Amino acid sequence: MYDLNDLLYLMARLRDPVSGCPWDLKQSYKTIVTHTLEEAYEVAEAINKGNKTELKEELGDLLFQVVFYAQLGKEESVFAFDDIVSAIVQKLLRRHPHVFPDQNLRASFPEGTTFSDEEIKQQWERIKQEERAQKKQNEPSELERRPQFLAERDSLLSDIPNTFPTLLRAEKLQKRASQHGFDWQSIPPVLDKLEEELQELKAEMKKFSGESLRSEEAHARLKDEMGDVLFSCVNLSRFLNVNPDDALRSTNDKFQQRFQFIERMLNEQGRTVDDASLAELDALWERAK
Repeated sequence: MYDLNDLLYLMARLRDPVSGCPWDLKQSYKTIVTHTLEEAYEVAEAINKGNKTELKEELGDLLFQVVFYAQLGKEESVFAFDDIVSAIVQKLLRRHPHVFPDQNLRASFPEGTTFSDEEIKQQWERIKQEERAQKKQNEPSELERRPQFLAERDSLLSDIPNTFPTLLRAEKLQKRASQHGFDWQSIPPVLDKLEEELQELKAEMKKFSGESLRSEEAHARLKDEMGDVLFSCVNLSRFLNVNPDDALRSTNDKFQQRFQFIERMLNEQGRTVDDASLAELDALWERAK
C-alpha cells in the first residue's frame, strides 16, 4: 500500500526537469483546470451511480489534481502541500467554534454542551462576514485601485467566483442576497415572477419570425429573456429546497433512459430512430414513461 508521501514523491518525479514526463512538465495552473473540473464531475457521477469502487478511483484522480497544484506551488516557492493542509485545517477550526473551543484542534466542550441550529447559523454568518472583511483589507492590485473596481471588490457578491457552474453561481448569488434581506417572502410571488419572465420571452419571440430569428438583435434579446427565465427557475428551486443542478441532472438521466428505450424497441424491429416517424417516436416515448 502506498501513502500520501509516495504520491507527493511520484508528483515530484513527474515534474523532474531531467527525467520527468514531458506532458506533465508542460502543464501550468491554467492548463490543468479543465482536468480538475472533469475529475470533480466524475466523482459526482460515481456517487450518483452508487459505484464505490469507481468512486475510490475518481477520488484518487481528484486528489492527484490537488497534489499537482501543490507541486507547481512548491516549484515557485509560494506554497506546498503542507501549506494547503494547514490552511484548510485553520479554516475549518475557525468555522466550527461549536466543535473546537478557541480553535483548538484537540480541545472539546464539556459533555452535554449543545448549540442550537440558529446559534450555529449566526456563528457561520459572522465568521463569513469576518473572512470577507479580511479579504478586503488585503492590498489591492494597481488595477483594483481604479474606481470602477472598488465597488466590485467591496460587494457582498464579490467572492462568488465567475467560474462556478452557472446553475450553482445563480443559486449562490440568490442565497447571498437573501441573507441580506433581498428576497421574496413566500413561494407565490416567485411563481408569479417565473410566469412574468415567460411572458416576456414570448413577447420577444413574437417580435421575430423566420429569418429575423437569426439576426444578432433577436439572438441578444432572446438570450437575455431566456437567461431571466432560467434564473427564475433557479430561484423557485431554492424556495422548494431542491438543488437545481441535481434536479436537471436527474431529468437528463431520465431523458437518456427513455430515449435509449426507444432505440432498443426500434432495434428489435431492425430499425433506427431515423427510420421512425414522429408519431411512432411519441408512442414509444409514452411506453417508456
